[in-house]
Amino acid sequence: MAKFLVKLQRYFRRRPVRFFTLLALYLAAGSLVFLHSGFSGEATVPGSQRGAGAGEGPGLPYLGVMELSRGFKAAATMPERGRRHGPWFKSTSKGPAERGKGGDYGSNRSRVLRGRSGREKEEDRARYIGCYVDNTRRRALRGVSFFDYKKMTVFRCQDNCAERGYLYAGLEFGAECYCGHKIQAPNASESECNMECKGERSNLCGGANRLSVYRLELAQESARRYGSAIFRGCFRRPDNLSIALPVSQLMLNMSVDKCVDFCTEKEYPLSALAWTSCHCGFPTTLFTLHEREDEQLCAQKCPGEEFESCGSAEFLLVYQTQVQDNRCMDRRFLPTRAKQLVALASFPGAGNTWARHLIELATGFYTGSYYFDGSLYNKGFKGERDHWRSGRTICIKTHESGQKEIESFDSAILLIRNPYKALMAEFNRKYGGHIGFAAHAHWKGKEWPEFVANYAPWWATHTLDWLRYGKKVLVVHFEDLKRDLFVQLQRMVGLLGITACQDRLLCVEGQKDGNFKRSGLRKLEYDPYTPEMRKVISGYIKTVDTALKLRNLSGVPDDYYPR
Repeated sequence: MAKFLVKLQRYFRRRPVRFFTLLALYLAAGSLVFLHSGFSGEATVPGSQRGAGAGEGPGLPYLGVMELSRGFKAAATMPERGRRHGPWFKSTSKGPAERGKGGDYGSNRSRVLRGRSGREKEEDRARYIGCYVDNTRRRALRGVSFFDYKKMTVFRCQDNCAERGYLYAGLEFGAECYCGHKIQAPNASESECNMECKGERSNLCGGANRLSVYRLELAQESARRYGSAIFRGCFRRPDNLSIALPVSQLMLNMSVDKCVDFCTEKEYPLSALAWTSCHCGFPTTLFTLHEREDEQLCAQKCPGEEFESCGSAEFLLVYQTQVQDNRCMDRRFLPTRAKQLVALASFPGAGNTWARHLIELATGFYTGSYYFDGSLYNKGFKGERDHWRSGRTICIKTHESGQKEIESFDSAILLIRNPYKALMAEFNRKYGGHIGFAAHAHWKGKEWPEFVANYAPWWATHTLDWLRYGKKVLVVHFEDLKRDLFVQLQRMVGLLGITACQDRLLCVEGQKDGNFKRSGLRKLEYDPYTPEMRKVISGYIKTVDTALKLRNLSGVPDDYYPR
């Protein structure tokens, strides 16, 4: 036998062409046998059955000619073992008897069709209705809006608007998303909505001043529920009610939902209940919402809902609807180069990004930054890309605390926050991003003690340096800004040399939460500060408090003590 194999090997060495010819014939014969089994319906794997029962049993499913044309990936499909499906495809496989009808090809085809119909059903949550004209001064969709100049997608915009109960979602400029309950603009040519989405090049997201608008089909039912309407309080009826709240409706079967629904449909951010009368409008100087009354004065039961209060003829129960007040949403760069550089200075974690959001809404001008943060730029802070000395922004964010850096500015708003809160906020940002949270492993590990040891002294020296080297410093405490936003924002805008319209400032109060507010749902269940940390930080607080009072400024707020 060995001699025969040696002779065969020598033969094919001398005749390689014959060897490859025989190999090709062998492979061709095997292919013909395989194809024949497909035409005749023979099972190709032992243990599988023929005819109606094909595709069942312990082996691979029967593969016919049509299955082969789809590629060998189909051979891995094992219906009996429960295939995993992606989010668009739901498992709808039938029992063996029903699946056997018409052969395995029919069952495979029906699964594909069912998957497609399931995907179309999901996609029916939003129906594209056209391209519309938009205007920065009078938006086509006047609800909530948000921007993402890096990751915007059609689905993300739709999802955000649907979650808030809006009927329409519109995309503009490839990165801007607008929500609303009705479209208040004419149609535009489809060719004008020609900009690709920043987060998915395969879809279009409007154009320059053009909205690609979708109707959120699945949001229609939930749109009538306003569980997210914000309770603003009980207020005395304004003297000029018809001017302060220009739209009203008599509702004999009044309830909170009915009034909120009505004002939302009319595109007003305020809904005021006066027993059987519903009033809608904006916060204005005639109705500022600054002087709240005892809620018992508004405790009269609703005619249409006995467990709810609906105010009275003299005292209005006010809710803020999901309609966005657009009177303070327009922003732009300064028309002429600023002659002075104004710093918005703070220790990291002290609310600088939130303060920038408020200043931009109050003044209508972009703020700049000493640094560049792409995530902030993508969220709408367009001044982020400008050099801090460009003079095109109303003020410049900075965390610097050296003498040279401080003296580069002509004046400054110095934002100070409780160090216990600021340190935790910055630690969360460092390990979880702008609106994320640090993991418990970071709090329990060596990262947190090291962070406090390095950053706590900086909290004090940052304030002391700005008080010492700053040319014209306006001190604003983060806690005071939260507690009395209107007054503190007036002070800040005054330093910037802007005469802010009071109605605009009132608008800011209603839109005060920006894109970088943590939800607060993941608060620590324990105090991360050790007694030694508290002792050191309390010393820093006293030092800063003394420095402020030496300059005839109010000291740190009382809630910094005790710890």
